[in-house]
Amino acid sequence: MERKEAEQRIAKLSATLEQCNYEYYVLDNPSLDDYTYDTMMRELRALEEQYPDLLSPQSPSQRVGGMASNDFQKVSHAVQMQSLQDVFDFEQVAAFVTRCHEEFPDAVFSVEPKIDGLSVSLEYRDGKLERGSTRGDGFTGEDVTANLRTIRSIPLTLRENVPFVEARGEVYMPREQFFELVRQQEEADEQPFKNPRNAAAGSLRQKYSAVTAKRKLDIFIFNLQQCEGRDFSTHDETLRFLEDAGFRVVPNRSMCTTTQEILDAIAAIGESRNNLPYDIDGVVIKVNDLAQRDAMGATSKTPKWAIAYKFPPEEKETILREIEVNVGRTGALTPVAVFDTILLAGTSVSRAVLHNQDFITEKDIRIGDTIVVRKAGDIIPEVLRSVSHAEGAQPYRLPDCCPVCGEKAVRDEEESVLRCTNISCPAQLHKQLVHFASRDAMNIDGLGPAIITALIQADFIHDAADLYSLTKPQLLTLEGFKEKSADNLLNAVAATKAAPLDRVIFALGIRNIGQKAASLLCAHFGSLDAITAAEKSQIAEIEGFGEIMAQNLWNALHDSNVMHLLERLRNAGLTMAYEKPEVNENAFFTGKTFVLTGTLSQMKRTEAKKAIESAGGKVSGSVSKKTDYVIAGEDAGSKLTKAQELGVSVLSEAEFIAKLQ
Repeated sequence: MERKEAEQRIAKLSATLEQCNYEYYVLDNPSLDDYTYDTMMRELRALEEQYPDLLSPQSPSQRVGGMASNDFQKVSHAVQMQSLQDVFDFEQVAAFVTRCHEEFPDAVFSVEPKIDGLSVSLEYRDGKLERGSTRGDGFTGEDVTANLRTIRSIPLTLRENVPFVEARGEVYMPREQFFELVRQQEEADEQPFKNPRNAAAGSLRQKYSAVTAKRKLDIFIFNLQQCEGRDFSTHDETLRFLEDAGFRVVPNRSMCTTTQEILDAIAAIGESRNNLPYDIDGVVIKVNDLAQRDAMGATSKTPKWAIAYKFPPEEKETILREIEVNVGRTGALTPVAVFDTILLAGTSVSRAVLHNQDFITEKDIRIGDTIVVRKAGDIIPEVLRSVSHAEGAQPYRLPDCCPVCGEKAVRDEEESVLRCTNISCPAQLHKQLVHFASRDAMNIDGLGPAIITALIQADFIHDAADLYSLTKPQLLTLEGFKEKSADNLLNAVAATKAAPLDRVIFALGIRNIGQKAASLLCAHFGSLDAITAAEKSQIAEIEGFGEIMAQNLWNALHDSNVMHLLERLRNAGLTMAYEKPEVNENAFFTGKTFVLTGTLSQMKRTEAKKAIESAGGKVSGSVSKKTDYVIAGEDAGSKLTKAQELGVSVLSEAEFIAKLQ
């Protein structure tokens, strides 16, 4: 195809695909079937690859994200992105309405659901998306344009062409997508997000926009920040303009004039919240007239013309019928409360994790009790307390042996958990194999939890070494496997034979031996033979190790099953070689000790550890007087408190990343 013809075809494909995105993600009324859409997208990408100068940032092909690293440059907001004053009862709502009516008796209010997500700004120049940024502190945010482009309900080109538009919206993660993400994180033995809001924030600030694209975020627009070329008199007019421009605006709005009308609207939104596919945490009440807003003004942080009514957390009583004990990848025995089904936040709930024996003892939870349950963040069920004991109920104690294999369970005082001592316990097999294949371990592309389940059920694998003796005929007997997919998996498994020794040791899933410990171990001893020959005291001498880690490692490597597994892995062709990585020393990090706490949004904690170590620093798991810096992410807890008590310097995530550069 000649260039001129390709240019015309690209324009036509782009327009059709964006129209389809608008119909599917905004109107929920697609006109193209998935096959036709995918065919057109493949054609578009092929043409853009053939003529790269015709690739536009507004192309629908760019919504999948790229591999370029985001550096999140600072963005100064021309219009302050204010927060709202929260109120928690109807009396406070009534007081707000009264105050507004005292100043403007004819004031009308827009009542809208408060989407529980991450607030962003979207700027369009001449109808094209120019920049997207986070709220930050309201005055300064971060440029996340590349990641926002992956959200398909955000128009790349407006349907209303005006010189400049800035819209404000709330990025969120749909509940269904959140549950799927948590399932994937749990199966990969990663720390799952606590709620959809945190998941949305973490996903939007990913280092790679391709990761953001996979998270399937969405957005509702709720405010027009500024607009050139158009004038408006009410908030409702601005939202109708934004809707016509192609945005997905906040739904279920109502216009109210009296306190009772507002309270009725709040009640109606509250009744509907459990049936929504996304989270709302309250209701926003705003004066509709823009001139009245200007006259009412604002404090330094919040407007005087709006408030946010926050829903109280829902709690319900139920009867605890039994306590199940599950066995995890590292042998941890986790008690799970099983109770009479109750409806919480719109879903049926009958189970909640009880964490450990200390939790059960502290709350004096007994089988047969009447207990109070709520959903933390309206998502994760948790037992708050026991209201009353059933007659004759006895204090509950976890078993002293594994409920699956019968081996002795030993209390880990450091983590307050009981653990099965049998490293070959069948209950641990599936999770061990998921961990073995995970990205930070052997990184076997395409070997996910579902395929591992199928392989186990087919009796094809009994441990990790069996992965290397899988055959194509075996895979072709499994549902979903064809010639190409079978070849891809076998090639992915074979590619891991060259994995370095530290990855292999981490992949074994030995308790307390994470990526850092595996690297320190290999750097110190250099080979698997030297490691297995070492005494516990020699292992404990490694900086960053201790008696418990050394004991766990020595026990595992001298377990007959693990020894046999390692020998079989060697025979399968794994090289298990180790080359000490080069250290690009950074004067700020060299020789200093760092502690990470809270949730980092721009990188995983494992990536942060690698970055510190590559720069010549050390990472510790606890804060002491010897700690030089604590790096505090979101929801930082006791480690941050201890750092402040000890006078240890604290770095924000942004400050930490700046030091790395």
